[in-house]
Amino acid sequence: MIQLYSRIKHHWLRLSRKRKILVLACIALFVWFWFSLPGKLFVTPTSYVLTDKNGVLLNAAIAADGQWRFPYDADVPDKFKQCILAFEDKRFNYHFGVDFLAMGRALWQDVRYHRVVSGGSTITMQVVRLSRGMGSRNIWNKLKEALLAVRLECSYKKKSILALYASNAPFGSNVVGLDAAAWRYYGNSPKSLSWGQMAALAVLPNAPSFVHPGKNRESLLAKRNLLLQKLLHNHTIDSTTCALAKLEPLPGDPRALPQMTPHLLDRFKKEYPQLLQQQAAAGTSIQTTIDAGLQQQLNDIIAIHHGQLKGNQVNNAAAMVVDVVTGNILAYTGNVYQPQDASLESHVDVLASPRSPGSTLKPLLYAAMLTEGTLLPRQLVPDIPTQINGYAPQNFDLGYDGAVPANRALARSLNIPAVKLLQQFKYQRFYDVLTWCGLTTLKQPADFYGMSLILGGCEVTPYELAGVYSSVARMYLHEKQNHGKWNSADWFMPGYVAGADNRKLHPVAGNNEFAPFDYPALWHTFNAMNEVMRPGEEGLWGLFGSAQRIAWKTGTSFGFRDGWAVGFTPRYCVVVWTGNTTGEGRPDLTGINTAAPILFDIFRQLPSSPWFQPPLSGFGYLPVCHQSGYKAGPDCPDADTLLVSASALQHAAVCPYHRPVNLDASGHYRVTASCVSPNNMQHKAWFILPPSIEYYYRQTHTDYQPLPPVLPGCEAGEGRAIDIVYPEENARIYVPLELSGEKGNTIFTATTRNHDGKLFWHLDEQYIGTTVRFHQVAVNPAPGKHVLTVVDENGETVTRAFEVQSK
Repeated sequence: MIQLYSRIKHHWLRLSRKRKILVLACIALFVWFWFSLPGKLFVTPTSYVLTDKNGVLLNAAIAADGQWRFPYDADVPDKFKQCILAFEDKRFNYHFGVDFLAMGRALWQDVRYHRVVSGGSTITMQVVRLSRGMGSRNIWNKLKEALLAVRLECSYKKKSILALYASNAPFGSNVVGLDAAAWRYYGNSPKSLSWGQMAALAVLPNAPSFVHPGKNRESLLAKRNLLLQKLLHNHTIDSTTCALAKLEPLPGDPRALPQMTPHLLDRFKKEYPQLLQQQAAAGTSIQTTIDAGLQQQLNDIIAIHHGQLKGNQVNNAAAMVVDVVTGNILAYTGNVYQPQDASLESHVDVLASPRSPGSTLKPLLYAAMLTEGTLLPRQLVPDIPTQINGYAPQNFDLGYDGAVPANRALARSLNIPAVKLLQQFKYQRFYDVLTWCGLTTLKQPADFYGMSLILGGCEVTPYELAGVYSSVARMYLHEKQNHGKWNSADWFMPGYVAGADNRKLHPVAGNNEFAPFDYPALWHTFNAMNEVMRPGEEGLWGLFGSAQRIAWKTGTSFGFRDGWAVGFTPRYCVVVWTGNTTGEGRPDLTGINTAAPILFDIFRQLPSSPWFQPPLSGFGYLPVCHQSGYKAGPDCPDADTLLVSASALQHAAVCPYHRPVNLDASGHYRVTASCVSPNNMQHKAWFILPPSIEYYYRQTHTDYQPLPPVLPGCEAGEGRAIDIVYPEENARIYVPLELSGEKGNTIFTATTRNHDGKLFWHLDEQYIGTTVRFHQVAVNPAPGKHVLTVVDENGETVTRAFEVQSK
């Protein structure tokens, strides 16, 4: 290297001054020539464009400068290549940016006819002129274009130059580029155009004003037919094709572009900088994972149901379909799309909007408790009037079952059992589970939501809810490949960019150290969600072997503002929302009435798949009391063997409702050793519920056998004989006003094992009444703290302290 430098220096010093100046001038000219082109030729804004997984146009938005200009497309259809080369630059593949024969011919024609007859510009020169702006066509500009065209040929391949031309040539009106022209004039992609259509587009950049209807139509027709004749002469097409192509109509008024996924297009615009940074999008055009056929079906279903919902002034609906295994979004309808009606606010993408989820989070609590082993699938959960620190949940039907199996409580979406379970699990822990699952809309601390967290007291987007349940299904499907372990890499939000790795593009901040669910728990959760009665089918769907099994859940927010339905199979996850974007509630706006019918109409369009297989790991078998669903104890006469999470083998509670009872010889009375000899007793295991639960349980379970009465004169010692159902200990009560404006009453309820006995009621040691058989009293206590006392005929007493709030 040093020797080479010395030799160059030696020769340089020997040069004369004039030659040094000449050499420097040549170097300067070369540097100017090499850097005469910008790093990026075209910096004009482009349209945002979405295509489906097969390249079908879904949506496009006009560019910022008001032009329909699709992003650069490197793939130029062969028909356009043949047409444009025959019409504009037949020696394109052989020259170096300048066609001297064409320029000489053009110069001779201009001199002969004293006007510009032909330009002589090559496609390469036209690319240069398009990139520099449409300047005046004089000799000086021609020379600059020619020089820059040569420079362009030094860095770009012929294919790329042709693609630059096709993407940036003017096609009349505000249409720029072949892709935009094909869709605006023919409503189809360039690859699908016929020879006649492509020939008409190929001549437009030469005279873009010809495209206007009624203006120079004869000239456009003549140019197109002349081009077709050239294609015939150079044997690109045959005579039959040429004749048929000449019969095709010319393009007319520009057509409206497809608007199949307007809300997904808006989402892409917002997420474009992030996607570009993560190299998931190379420009303002992306190929999505959407299936155009399914998308159209989804749009049609939403439109049909919206026509019915509007009768109840329910103006908005949204739905999304996700491929479970890949996490790809297959269809995305963010709202009904009727932009002409501003009152509908159809521009709002509800799939990305936080809304109250109603009961749609209940399966996650059920699965979490099954996982830790503190709950068994059929374990009885109390369903009685409940107050927790002033919070009094109600079931949707305002009734009570006394106690209900946990899986049935989930299938029926009962609120009180869900609150009871959350009270046991702790809402702070459930809050952590939800944030782990990827719900980013829980902006407040856990204490802000409290117990209402399980009934829709927070906000969730339909997009993230679909992400959670599709991840639940995906995680379960991958049990075998994950070797029975929890793999947080399988937990991610859905994506819509074709070819992108959703695990990296939409990860959830989880970790393998904290696994909120295990495989047996998910198995039981799926089956419980599958048992929900489908709308309009009255549970008869299960009688048909061809009926598709779907795990699904509905939700209704407070005030009937949101109707939800989410469901999944091993292949697909679907989420549906109905309501008003304004937040206005409407009667009968419930998940089961408005969202569920849409959900099942969507699933009818999807291929069915076999149901989930039983878990392969992490489980054990446990004897479970048939009546209570708890772990069977020594006094449970009838036990079932149930597959449960391994943790339940250690943490499941033994049945508290079965205990031995001593009966007399007839079996009709309870007795003790103080009045009957043990030799004359019968010893039986009896299913005994607490009085507060038994009171409601008996009303819905006619087969329930209450304890026999105590033998007169015999002390049974069977525990408390009476109980107060409402109010609970230390409850805070608010007594609302009646419609008349007068202060209303609150109803106190008690129960006793002596069903024909009397109860005597006292409020703050003041007698207020006696009840027989039906033990309820209506009272109007003053604001402040009170003590309720109930006494039975045997003198047994039970008390409750409570407080009446003024507001």
